[in-house]
Amino acid sequence: MLSDQLREAGVVGAGGAGFPTYVKAKSQVEFVIANGAECEPLLHKDAEIMKHFPAEILAGMEAMIDSTGAKAGKFGVKTKNQESIDALQRSQPSARIEFVQLGDFYPSGDEYELVYSSTGRLIPPGGIPLQVGCVVNNVETLYNVKLALEGRPVTEKFLSVCGAVAQPKSLWAPVGTPFRDLLAMAGGATVSDYGIFVSGIMMGTLTFDADDVITKTTGGLIVLPRDHYLMTRRTRSQPEMNHIGKSACDQCSYCTEFCPRYLLGYEVQPHKVMRSLGFTATGADIWNQWSELCCACGLCTLYACPEDLYPKEACDDGKRDRRAAGLKFVQQKPVAVHPMKEFRRVPLSQLRRRLQVEEYERETPFDPAACAPAMVRIRMRQGAGEAAVPVVREGQKIKKGQVAGRVEDSKLGAHVHASIAGKVRMVTPEYVEIVA
Repeated sequence: MLSDQLREAGVVGAGGAGFPTYVKAKSQVEFVIANGAECEPLLHKDAEIMKHFPAEILAGMEAMIDSTGAKAGKFGVKTKNQESIDALQRSQPSARIEFVQLGDFYPSGDEYELVYSSTGRLIPPGGIPLQVGCVVNNVETLYNVKLALEGRPVTEKFLSVCGAVAQPKSLWAPVGTPFRDLLAMAGGATVSDYGIFVSGIMMGTLTFDADDVITKTTGGLIVLPRDHYLMTRRTRSQPEMNHIGKSACDQCSYCTEFCPRYLLGYEVQPHKVMRSLGFTATGADIWNQWSELCCACGLCTLYACPEDLYPKEACDDGKRDRRAAGLKFVQQKPVAVHPMKEFRRVPLSQLRRRLQVEEYERETPFDPAACAPAMVRIRMRQGAGEAAVPVVREGQKIKKGQVAGRVEDSKLGAHVHASIAGKVRMVTPEYVEIVA
């Protein structure tokens, strides 16, 4: 069965969430949706993988269609990526696969947005695509499905290295490769003091540690100068963000009016959550309910707010507080698309200007040169579910593709494999380190 092959190969969602793909392969749905929307500013790795590996992606998609009993596949890709579309169409996709061409907006790759764009269906509040007869897979995940059919586990990650680097590019790199090695392959940083946004400047994380490593879900590395506007925004502490919001929020509601989930008809209202900053704990409980269906896309904080406040972070806090208190918000109104939805879309070009990153918007062409790190550090947890348990010992010789950590059959999770051949240098519950 395909699900067994995917579990053994350690295939997880490569787009960021890292949900084990074998679970999706076991479901029965009407539509399999390929997510090639890629809406994070500056990242172009999905466009590149579709351009250079279309046959593998389509083969993986057809395997998922067969496994789930779907009647059709919907392939979401932006109209601007015409080279990718041409490459996919030249690969003679099955008549069961329909291309859904998307505008260049943020966040067109959000699961709720993509399901609606592809099928016209609205996922129930707080629900998943399965509830409306769909499964969604990133295009790189579908590439990995094809490899799993051939008995090849996930050992490499396709990603972009861009921003303030000499030679922006997309490439394959062994899972566990240090950021430092990837920056070197991109010609190095063009500034001496920099930070690295991992997997995106909107929904990714910020680090200053070039010795950190990539995982199965890393979408890219974006290098920006240490004094960039976004660094200032992202390095403030939560108390600072809250203090600024408490003193400056004038309840203009732009954060809500531009919220993609609100415009789809979900009861997400960040401006109301901002009120929790100025109320007692009892008041916070009242206002924080409007945070629960937030998708954390960051549009409210980094685009909509005219005062550079932090409604997304307030929503993050609100969701954590409600989970800790055991509270669950249930939307009372039926989901109905806002009449202004189509007129409040945020073009990527406009978002880049707002983020002050337009100067870094460049192509990231695929570089087939092999990335050969001297060492990889393979994390035991690389997606949703349980962490894998190491099954190797220090000093052991290991082959590329050999299992380095396993998850019990009864638990949700994904096995991890050696991404290079070499010797195991260190084993901890969190990671396995291999030297070439």
